[in-house]
Order: sequence, then structure tokens, then C-alpha cells
Amino acid sequence: MLSLRLAFAIIVFLLAPVAAAKDDVTAYHWRNVAIGGGGFVSGLVFHPRERGLLYARTDIGGAYRWMPAERRWQPLMDWMGYEDSGRFGVESLALDPSDPDRLYLAVGTYLHERGQNGVILRSTDRGVTFRRTGLPFRFGGNEQGRGNGERLAVDPNDGRVLLFGTRADGLWRSDDAGATWHEVPGFPAIAKSSAAAAIGWRDPRPVGVAFVVFDPASGSTGSPSKTIYAGVSTKETSLYRSHDGGASWHPVPRQPVGLRPSHMVRDGRGRWLLSYGDEPGPNNMSDGAVWRFDPADGTWENITPVPRPAAGAGFGWGAVAVDATDPDVIVATTFRRYQPHDDLYRSTDGGRTWIATLPRSDFDHASAPWTEDATPHWMADVEIDPHDPDRIWFVTGYGVWVSDNARAFDAGATMQWRFEQAGFEETVPLALVSPPDGAHLVSGLGDIDGFVHDDLDVSQQRFAGARFSNTESLAFAGRAPRLMVRTGHFHDRPQGATRGAWSEDGGRTWKAFATEPPDGEGAGQITLAADGERAIWRPRNGEHHWITADMGGHWQQVEGLPKTAVVEADRIDEGIYYGFDAATGKLYVSGNGGVAFREVDAAVGEVGDWHRAEIRPHPWKTGEAWIAASWRGLLHWSPGRLERVPGVDNVMSVGLGKPAKDGDAPVLFVFGEVRGQRGLYRSDDGGRRWQRIDDDARRFGGVVRHVTGDPRLHGRVYFGTEGRGIWYGDPQ
Repeated sequence: MLSLRLAFAIIVFLLAPVAAAKDDVTAYHWRNVAIGGGGFVSGLVFHPRERGLLYARTDIGGAYRWMPAERRWQPLMDWMGYEDSGRFGVESLALDPSDPDRLYLAVGTYLHERGQNGVILRSTDRGVTFRRTGLPFRFGGNEQGRGNGERLAVDPNDGRVLLFGTRADGLWRSDDAGATWHEVPGFPAIAKSSAAAAIGWRDPRPVGVAFVVFDPASGSTGSPSKTIYAGVSTKETSLYRSHDGGASWHPVPRQPVGLRPSHMVRDGRGRWLLSYGDEPGPNNMSDGAVWRFDPADGTWENITPVPRPAAGAGFGWGAVAVDATDPDVIVATTFRRYQPHDDLYRSTDGGRTWIATLPRSDFDHASAPWTEDATPHWMADVEIDPHDPDRIWFVTGYGVWVSDNARAFDAGATMQWRFEQAGFEETVPLALVSPPDGAHLVSGLGDIDGFVHDDLDVSQQRFAGARFSNTESLAFAGRAPRLMVRTGHFHDRPQGATRGAWSEDGGRTWKAFATEPPDGEGAGQITLAADGERAIWRPRNGEHHWITADMGGHWQQVEGLPKTAVVEADRIDEGIYYGFDAATGKLYVSGNGGVAFREVDAAVGEVGDWHRAEIRPHPWKTGEAWIAASWRGLLHWSPGRLERVPGVDNVMSVGLGKPAKDGDAPVLFVFGEVRGQRGLYRSDDGGRRWQRIDDDARRFGGVVRHVTGDPRLHGRVYFGTEGRGIWYGDPQ
């Protein structure tokens, strides 16, 4: 038994570090910059018994719970930290039909060798808190077939029983509400074979078991269901059934072959509806069908709304849903139907006839004006609210649409759709700047280009004029901040389109560069001189940096820079540029307008680094800059001197902000490791003392990028995440 003195000493030892840590934390108020959607919502799941209880999963942006009273989404995974990097994509989501408080998430984003093994998160309070169980293989929340499902299912008759269909490791089972798992022996081997793989961006990747469903009529409360179905993503025999609770499995007779199943739902008469595609989506699908299976007599009926065209580009079917109160009311979504566009079909006679809804629809874009020129696509899931047959939800590659007048549509009215994305931010910021004039924030993003954020709390229109899919680099002229340049990427590049653009009005409208540099593949990194007269651009995979004085009319090769160097222009002196090579730790400076650089004899460290460094020139003083140099730390350059700022172990991103008193050093913001703890930090005295300003509720899988201070608001900071949008914070 411990003595009282020893016990007291242990308590003091345990509590003292916590008190010290609290002293080093400055309270901030954090909010998402409002964009609205922006990423692929890969699935929606309603609770069958509780009205308004709806969850959404995404491919890289976590999971959300719908709050009907507020008409707003609540994010559920922002607490995940660096140890969970690679787990912000949700492979599948499941609810316990017998207990509305229970929620399960299968989280894990990629199958590649750098990916982490997947984790099952289980909650008994609707996602407020979670416990976890790790599984010995990877999940694919952002892989091919991510819109299929659900792969994770809870037995509606016994909430202790869960099944999880994996991509390469067969079917797994839990008998203790997700706490422990084991592989189901004897499940068909085709689920692990090459026949259940699909071509992704490059190589074939396993898709495996696309969905698992329990037949609720085959059990009773407290007595597990006996009949279970599992669909394997293969063009061969794909639908398997167990009549003994999963002990043995057999192919369902007379099933269609030649297409892959993606979703399976039960109607009120005990029949099953399935959607199919020749590929699992979302990157490839050119054929498909919708079938209905009646287990009572074993018959299959093809109820595909419209056939694949005989010539030209084909399309498949994303998902099918049925009205819980009327089995004759069915909806189904096309998938990758580019001509004329994807659509949602509705039948009120059991699939004998169908009506395309979108040609007779109005879309309300008020909540996110940028969606006016975004066409619904990647419609991988559709749901009819089980508690309101008028309400239909469907997902897209950029968010969720909902309609409340389905039966009025049946009577001849126009279907009304609204973009229901309040609180749902899934963008991936690729570049952020906060200029000293104009809007406080301008952003470049993946998939949806970029924005001038005149109001951080209200969604804005996208850039006008020259437009990209991704804006990857963004810069303004230090003394003329309304002048901006950017580089980007096209998912489908128009012939002759230039991947660089410039703006004279603070980023609102853009004109394309006359030409691109002579080498490389466009995009890459760009910077603009303090007076806006010269830009330096290093294209992606290019061998050189290139300078132009006429926005791409002519290009001149920059001398003295390694191809891996990042370059930034001084904010005050148009003749000065800085270059830093993360591979070697060497600093380069130009004093002749960027035509040529010289190496500064002040390299820090000798070990190469994969991390792309960031350079932040002093906002109001020439010849001075800070460099985020990963494991080399935070570097400070002043003429003739390059120093490592003490106490900062690792820096992924750095931003400079307005000091409390004019003339003082800018406030420093870094995301990295300070005194061995990873987080977002702030220093008001040039790096001598640091305070942590993020919190444990907002860690975003340990991914914070593009940290940017505001030059006009003391303490204001912006940062980007990988899948949870842009955030801004102000001291409380």
C-alpha cells in the first residue's frame, strides 16, 4: 500500500505538467471560412426509427451528423490528431437500428504502403465521443468504389453483431458491438481476388465487398438475423447470401452478371433493389443497370430507368432508394452520364415507368453561390427520408442537395432543390494569402478553384475570368496588393489553355497568361515582385525557374537556382527575391530583380527533406524573411545572417501577422512541433516565447497547412486543412 506522502508526490508529479501546459495556451475562437461543401459526400445514412437522425460520410473530410432544428451539419472527427493522419476518409458508416445513440465509423483513407491501418470508431452518444478498435489492414475511404455501400452493417435484431466488408481481406465480424473483430471463415474467395479489383488513377486497386445487409425479417428482437447478403464488386457472380447467420455463404441463383453491384436496399414487400455499374466509380463507369430481386420466389426483374445509349459515351447507375411507406415509389441516380448530364429518376409504379426529375427542377444556390456553375455529378448515393416521403437527398462530388416536395412533383409541380451544406466544409485549400489591402483573405482550392472572401462567414462566388480546377499557387505584389498571380491545374485541360493567370482587382477577375514557361507541366509555384512588374514561375516537374515581365509574353530562364528551390519576392524591394532548397537547406538571394540568384553561405543542416519549404518575407521591412524548413526548424534570415529560431523542433507552415504595436516584429504563427508537442503556435516576440493556440477538439488528423497571419488584424490567423476546409481564429 502506498504511503500518503508517496501518493501525494505522485499526484503533484502528474498534475504539474498539465498546469504548465495550460499556462502556454492562448484561448482562440475558431470558425470555418464559409464556402459550403466542395468535396465528395460518399454516403448518407438515416436512422430507420428516429426522425431527423441522419449522418454523412466523406472521402477525405470526416463524418457529420445532421442537426435538423438548426439545419446545420455537426462535424464528428475534428478531434483526430497527427497519430490518425491518413484516417480522415470514412470507408463506411453504420447505425444500430435498435439504439439510435450508437454510431460506427470505419475510418482509413488509402490502400498504399504509406497509409495507416484502418480503425473502427464506435460511439454510444451519436458521435460526441468515440472508442476505437484497430484492424490489421488498410481501408480505402478515398479509393475506387468509395461511394458503394454500406460495407459496415449492424444486425437490426441484435446490436452486438456487426459485419464489415473489406477491400482485400474478406468479410469481418464483431459479436461485442465493435470492440473486437475476426474474419468470417468460408466467405467466398472471390472477394480477395483480382476479379474484385478496379483500375483507379493508375494501377488496379482492390474493391472487395461493396456492401453488407441484414434481412430484418429473418430474426427477432434479441435473436440475431439468419439471412444476410453481401455484394462483391466483381463482374462475375457477385451477390452472396447466408441463411445461417454468416456461417456459410452461397451465390444467389439467377442473378445478373457482367456488372458490379454497388448498393442494395429492401422495400416494404421484402424485395431487394440493387444498382450496378461496369466499374465501381467514381472515376470510371460507362454501363450499368437497376435490378429487383424477390427472395420469395427467386425472381429477378430489370427495372433500369433508361438504357445505355447504343453509341457514344455510356453511363452507369449510382444508387437506388425506395420509399419506406410505399414500395412502388423508387428513385435512382445515373452515374458519369456526361451527355446531357447526370439525373435522378423517379417511379411511382414500382419501376414500370420513370420520370427524369432534374429537367423539371429548380435549384436554390443562395447558400453557396459558386454552385450555380457546378452540375450535379458523382451521384453515388440517394435517400428518401424514411420519416418523410416528400424529402429526397442526393450526394454529389461537391456536396448534398435536398428536396421537400417529391409528391407535389408527382402531381406536376417543379421539384425544388436546396444546397444543404451549412457547417459542412470539405474543401482542400492549396494556397492562402492575406493581403494588406482589399479582402482579408483570398484562397486557392482543390477542385473548385478559388475565392475572394469579402465575408468570411458567408459563401462567396468563385474567381471570375480565367478559371482552373485547382488553384495551386497564389501571390500578390507587396506594394501593389491588388495585383495578383496564380497557377493552377485543369482536370480536363481545354486545348491551348494556359495554367497561369493574373488579376488587377485583388483576385476578383483573372486573365490568362499569354504563354507558359518552356518546360514543365504547368501549375507549380509562382511569385510576384513587390511592384507587380515581374513574376517568377517554376512549373511542376520543370527543370528551371522562369521569369516574365509581361505576364507570359516572354520568358527568361532564371540563373543560379536549383530546380527544387521555392522562391518568394520581397514585399518592399522589387529587386529582391529569396530562394530556399529544402533538399539541401541552402538559401539563395537575388538582388537584380530575379534574373540571377547567388547562394548565401549560411546553409542550415545537412540532411535532405521531402517537405516543401515556405518562405514568408517581412511584410513591412525589406531584406528579411522567415522560412518553414520542416525538421530544420523555423529559420530567420536578415541580411548576412541565417539563424534557426530556438525551441521550434519542426515546422510545416509559417505565417506572419500584425503586431500589437506598429513597428514591432510581426506576430509569428507556426504549425509544427514546439518543445516536442505538435500544434499551432504563436509568438509575439520574434520567436523567444511560444503559446499554443489550437485545442484538442480541432486537430484535423494532424494536417494543418498554409498558415497565414492577417497583416491588418492583430492575432488573426488563417490555415487550411486536408478535407475540412479553411479555418480562421481570433484571440478570445
